[in-house]
Amino acid sequence: MYRGMMAVWAVVVAAPAVSVAQQPTEATVVTREQIEAVRTAPDGGVDRQVKVVDIGKSNVAVGILHRNRVENTGGPVRGIVHTLVTEVYYITSGGGTLVTGGRLVEPRDIPSDSPIVTELVGASISAATDGGQSRDVKEGDVVIIPAGVFHGWRQVDDHVTYLSIRPDPDKVLPAGYVHPVLEK
Repeated sequence: MYRGMMAVWAVVVAAPAVSVAQQPTEATVVTREQIEAVRTAPDGGVDRQVKVVDIGKSNVAVGILHRNRVENTGGPVRGIVHTLVTEVYYITSGGGTLVTGGRLVEPRDIPSDSPIVTELVGASISAATDGGQSRDVKEGDVVIIPAGVFHGWRQVDDHVTYLSIRPDPDKVLPAGYVHPVLEK
């Protein structure tokens, strides 16, 4: 289910060089068992942060997302824009039609005290999009969504589960965060 995940890590975690004083002294491993424990925990929504790690000049977060069927209504696609945090999706199972970009329609800031902002992806905007680019994605695909780019699902036939690696160069996410189910 997580084939190729190490390749994604190698690309995303290759951060700019930092001074020796700021350089982390050890690696962080996020195990398959930890990811599954967070994904299957009874509490939480579609998007669940597993860990946020300080890697020197920036943070990197690992989240797991699972969406059930999304019906294509033929209308505008609703989604989100993260203003400071990039996301790299690695589709672990299922798939669907992902829309990125386009002109934002009815944008609304997500409240600053929302878990979306405080622990998942930092300051974000909820909106629909007019236009954008539709792409069918499936298990094994990697999608890079830069900060500031709208993204939302037009259609998911059955489900889509995806790992999200979140480079956080501005350190807006809480370094040291560990999902509560892993602290038990």
